[in-house]
This record gives sequence, structure tokens and C-alpha cells, in this order.
Amino acid sequence: MKNQKGFTLVEMAIVLVIIGLLLGGVLKGQELIENSRIKNAMNDIRGTQAALNAYMDRYHQIPGDDNDPNLTNRGGAWTGLTLGDGNGALSRNNPFAGDANETVFFWQHLRAGGFVSGSPKTTGLAALPKNAYGGLIGVTGIGVFGMPANGKYVCLSGITGKAARAIDLAMDDGLAKSGTMRAAALASTNTGPGTAAPTDEYTDEPMFTICTTM
Repeated sequence: MKNQKGFTLVEMAIVLVIIGLLLGGVLKGQELIENSRIKNAMNDIRGTQAALNAYMDRYHQIPGDDNDPNLTNRGGAWTGLTLGDGNGALSRNNPFAGDANETVFFWQHLRAGGFVSGSPKTTGLAALPKNAYGGLIGVTGIGVFGMPANGKYVCLSGITGKAARAIDLAMDDGLAKSGTMRAAALASTNTGPGTAAPTDEYTDEPMFTICTTM
């Protein structure tokens, strides 16, 4: 009979080490990608807050609510835009509705002023920017998730539970039902918070909508 040879223990150990290194590299790569998306989502929030403050500093009005009669005379980008009602608030509960209201005018005014990228002529849901997770970035002036009414809030939809928890930990208290950032598990990326109560705690599986003060 011919001698049959198999792998030696050393050879098997080398193979296992190589497999371990490959798996470790894949997992590390996924972790880096996820961390990058979390940072980008936080930048979505901070960028919206910064754009709002810059607009208010220049025009002394809230974008979207701006009712300056000279608004459409500020230059070509402003032509044909709609004025807000000037009541000092973004009067819409659902930040992702996408209909002709101040939460859409908000983005149109910011774009016309050059504070965010995109065309100020874009209307409807298309006017709302996408966040790092593919959901929407919306704004509202009506209290969401139990936060005070008549505020200014930016909301991100379609955020994973793990990411929502990490964002909350980095920017607030890490709790979905308290602080200046609150959240709830909402199935659709364009479902507004409405009168929904904030979630007791973050879980990994469902998609969350998070809202924070601007």
C-alpha cells in the first residue's frame, strides 16, 4: 500500500492563523466603515445646525420661516421661492412630509443662500437631503418625542439602533428617552415622529429616527 500523507500540525496551525488574520481584517474593515458612517451622521446634524445659525446670522430670520418681502429679490437663486409665515417657528410636525411647507422651504432657503449644496428649486421629498445611512434629514419646529414645543429640531431617519446609540452617546446622554436627543423605532424613513413617545432604550435590530435640538 502507498503511504498516505496529510497535513502536519504545524501546517494546520499556519492555515488557521491565516484564516484568523483574514477574518480579523474583514471585521476590522467593517468596524471602520461603520465608525465612518456614524461620524458622517453626526456631521449631518452638526452641518444642519451650523447652516441654520449662519443663515440666522446673515438674514436674522429662520430659513423656511423667512418672510422677508425682499427674499425673492436677493438674486437669481432666490427667484420663485416661497416665503414662510415669519412666526418664528418651523410650523410642521412631520420633518419628512415633503409637501409644500416650511420644512421644505428650510432647505430651499439654505441652498439659495449657499449654506448647503443642491438646487433651491428642488421640491417635495427630493428637497430633503439624505443622511449617511440612506434615510432623510428633516427639520421641525414642533416638539417631537416629548421635547418642548416651538423649538428647532433636526431629525435623521433610517438609522440603525447601534448607530443611534453611538450618536446619542457622543452628542448627548446615550438615552433614547431623555436629554436633547431622543429617538424611537419607526419603520419607514419618511414617517414623522408625530406624537410618538421616545423608546425606552436602543436596540440593535429596528431602524430608528433620532431628533435633536438645533
